[in-house]
Amino acid sequence: MPIKSLILAVAALITALAVDPGAALAGSRIKDLTDIEGIRDNQLIGYGLVVGLNNTGDGLNNSPFTKQSLQAMLERLGVNIRGAQLRTGNVAAVMVTANLPAFSTQGTRIDVVVSALGDAKSLQGGTLLVTPLLGADGNVYAVGQGTVAVAGFQAEGDAAKIIRGVPTVGRISNGAVVEREIDFALNRMTSLRLALRNPDLTTAKRIAGAINDFIGAAAAEPIDRATITLSVPPKYHGNIVALLTEIEPLQVEPDQPAKVVIDERSGIIVMGRDVRVSTVAVAQGNLTVSISESPTVSQPAPFSRGQTRTVPRTRVTVQEDGRRLGLVNEGISLKELVDGLNALGVSPRDLISILQAIKASGAIQAEIEVM
Repeated sequence: MPIKSLILAVAALITALAVDPGAALAGSRIKDLTDIEGIRDNQLIGYGLVVGLNNTGDGLNNSPFTKQSLQAMLERLGVNIRGAQLRTGNVAAVMVTANLPAFSTQGTRIDVVVSALGDAKSLQGGTLLVTPLLGADGNVYAVGQGTVAVAGFQAEGDAAKIIRGVPTVGRISNGAVVEREIDFALNRMTSLRLALRNPDLTTAKRIAGAINDFIGAAAAEPIDRATITLSVPPKYHGNIVALLTEIEPLQVEPDQPAKVVIDERSGIIVMGRDVRVSTVAVAQGNLTVSISESPTVSQPAPFSRGQTRTVPRTRVTVQEDGRRLGLVNEGISLKELVDGLNALGVSPRDLISILQAIKASGAIQAEIEVM
C-alpha cells in the first residue's frame, strides 16, 4: 500500500474513533443503566370470580368466601338465593393482578394474571367476570374480564394423577381496560432524576460526564451512588422527550465493586472480573472411611456336638486424598484464580469453602455475598 494511502487510512480511523468513542471502548447505553424517576409501572390487584369451569372449581363448603361472593353477585343481578344450598363446582374465587404501564390512557388494554384463591383444581376453560382492579391508593384504575388461558393441565383417574405446570394460574391477554389515567406531565418538568439500576459512584460520575459532554454544559450532577439530577436545558423546555431520546443512546462503561456471589444451596458461584487475590497457599483434601462387612459361616466337625455359627468379619479402610498445597500468587486475575483452583480438582461446594477461608484470611480483595 502506498504511504499516502496508509496515512489517509490511519487519519480516517482516528477521525472515526474521535466521532464515535464507543467504537474504541464498547460500553452500555444510559437507557440500560438507569430509570427515569416517575416513568414506572404501577401494580393493580382485584378479587373476582371465574365461572364456566368443568367441575374443577372451589368446593363451596370448603371456601365460604366463594359462596358469599357468588350469592352477592347473583343478588346484584336480581337473583335471591339466600338460604338455598349451593352445590356447584364450576365457580372459583381468584385474585387478579396486573401492571399498569406508565402513560397508559383511558381505553388502553393491559394483560392480567388470574390465580385461584380457594381449593379449585384448575381454571382451564373458565371466564373471569367483571373485576375492578385497584391501585395502592384504593382507586379503581382498570376493569378486567375475559377467557382465562391456562398453560398447565391436570388429569386423574381412580389410582393415578398427572399434573403438568400450574393449572390454577392463568393469563388473559388484553384482559383489562384502563379506566383511570395517572397524571404525570413529563414535558412540564424542569429537572429530572436518573436512578441507577446498579448503584455505583464511579458509574454515576461517568453517566453525568457523558451527558454534560453531549449537552455542552454542566446540566447533570451525581448526588449519590444511585441518583443523578439533570437540569433541563432551555432549548428542551416543553420537549423533554427529545432530550431523553438523545441522551439514552450515549455509551458509558459501567463500573462495579469486586464481588463474589455464592449460593450454598445449589453450589453456584459467580465472581466479578475485578476480583483480586493476594499471595496465599491453598490445600484441600478429603478423608474417606470405608467399612465393609463380610460375615462367614463356621460349621462344626462331623458327628460333633458343636453348632453352626456366623463369624462376623469387618474391614475398615481409611484413605486420605493426597492433594498438594497450591500457591495462589498475588494480584492474579479471575481466570487465573479459577484455573488454579480447578487444577486442585475441587468441586463447587469445596470451592465455596475455599473462597470463604481465603476471605477470612484477608487475602481476597472482594465482597463475598452468600445467598
